[in-house]
Order: sequence, then C-alpha cells, then structure tokens
Amino acid sequence: MAEKRPEDLSVDELRRLLLEKRRTSRNDRLEHFRRTGRALSVTLDVTGKPAETEPAIRVIETPENGETAPAGPARSDKTWINRLLLGVEVLAVLGLVGIVILGVGILRTLNQEVAETIQQPTIAPTPLITAVVLPSGHTPPTSPEGAQPNFSEIPEHLRPIAQSIANVPIPTPGVQQATRIQIPAIGVDAPVVQGDGWEQLKKGVGQHIGTANPGENGNVVLSAHNDIFGEIFRELDKLKPGDVIIVYTSQRQFTYIITGTQVVEPTRVEVMAPTPNATMTLISCYPYLVDTERIVVSAVLQNP
Repeated sequence: MAEKRPEDLSVDELRRLLLEKRRTSRNDRLEHFRRTGRALSVTLDVTGKPAETEPAIRVIETPENGETAPAGPARSDKTWINRLLLGVEVLAVLGLVGIVILGVGILRTLNQEVAETIQQPTIAPTPLITAVVLPSGHTPPTSPEGAQPNFSEIPEHLRPIAQSIANVPIPTPGVQQATRIQIPAIGVDAPVVQGDGWEQLKKGVGQHIGTANPGENGNVVLSAHNDIFGEIFRELDKLKPGDVIIVYTSQRQFTYIITGTQVVEPTRVEVMAPTPNATMTLISCYPYLVDTERIVVSAVLQNP
C-alpha cells in the first residue's frame, strides 16, 4: 500500500488510512495526558465496577486552553460560588427594601414634626362689645339734677367704649323687626323702636341693636324706663313664670313665656348674650325712683 500513490488508492483503503491516522493521533494525545497527569485510567468490569484489566482513559477539557483535563471538583466549586453570589444579591435587595421603608418612615415623622411646628394655635374670636352696662340707666327723677343718663355707673376705664357704642347707627327698619309689645299681666302695650339709647327710650321700648328678631333663634333684648317717659316697665317685678309676652312684627305675632326674674348690677351685660334657642330678655332700672340696679326678666318662645 505504501508503494501506491494516493490517487491510486481505493475508497476503502483511504478510509483505513484515515482511521489509522486518527487512532495514532489519539494514542499520542492520551500518552501526553498520562505523562502530564491529566488523564485518569479507569477499568470497568461487566458489572460496571472498577477492574484491574485494560484501563479506559477519561479526559475532560480544561477551560483555559481548550485542552482536555481530568474530571474534578471544579463544577461543584463553581456551583457553590454561584449560590454564594445569589445569596449576596438577595441580601442586597432585602437591604435596599429595608432602607426604602425606613426612609419613608423617617420622612413621615419629619413631616409631622414640621406640621406641628408651623401649626398655629386656634385663637378664639374676641366677642364684639355691644354694651359696657345694661341699657335704660339714668339718675332718678327726684335727684337734684333730675332724670338724665347716669354715666357714673359706667367704670371709668370703659367710658370711652361706651361713648363709641352710643354712636352706632340705627339699622333700617325691616319686616322682621319688632314693632309692638304687649304684657297682659301688667297692662303693657307699647311700641318697639330700634336702639336703646337715651333718645330711643323716650319713644317706647327699645330693642338692643344686633340682637335677634322675634321668632328667631337668639336673644331678643328689650328695655324701657320704669319711672320716666311713661314708666312702661315699672311693674316688671310683678311678673311670674308662666306669664306671656306678645311681640308683633309687621307680618305676624310671637308669644314668649316668662321663665324667671332677677335683679343684677348694671355691669352684668352677659344677660344680653346670644342664646342657641329663641329667647327674650326685658331690662329696666330698679328699684323704683332709686335706679341703682337692673331688673331682668327672661322668657322663651312658645312653641307654635
């Protein structure tokens, strides 16, 4: 066969030559692996267990240069490293989530502290001063100077306020304002005007400006003199709980039931304070011809 030229060889001969060359090359490589310790000789018997006959060679390919190398623990080491890296990544993600949650909590706390710092206290509105003493005050008609406004009963430090209140303009009459009052138990039947200053009370019973109108929720405050200008409220002290007060507007009438009577100092202006329900307060000087105090009669609106 060696004497033949390649082109004279048959296909079978060429195949045998190629197989022989591959076998020789493989044996050379295995011999090289044996010398370098990169080949493992293993002999298996028919049961699959290692035997002492004709060893078989098992080789693996090394990752560095593409050559084969003996099998070993490299794959298990790589798996362990991958698992370690995965655990580190999981811990990093959990730590990031924890930092975000903690940051949100800190931000919420800071916002609450800032809101509490800038929050201003609720300031109760100062009540509007409409009187420093109860209306209808005057000196007795038997005094040397006769009947006139009694400024001495106004505390000195409040007199400027009393003078400014006296200049409050009278509101334009409306259909809901009181025009007439009747108290059958003491024979009172008088007109009602807006305002309770010295000039207004010369004309009849005065309604304190700013108080409720008849029938409305609130306090209707009416006053009149007891010993001058008709002595309209001279007998308020004779009224008893259950007596009625009838007040008229230009449209209808309202009935109030008396609940009580009291005598107070002229500075007890709280009796004129607004009320949540419909009430009425009658005020006059007291006692008769002395006029150092006030008599106050309270009443509530009768249910329709």
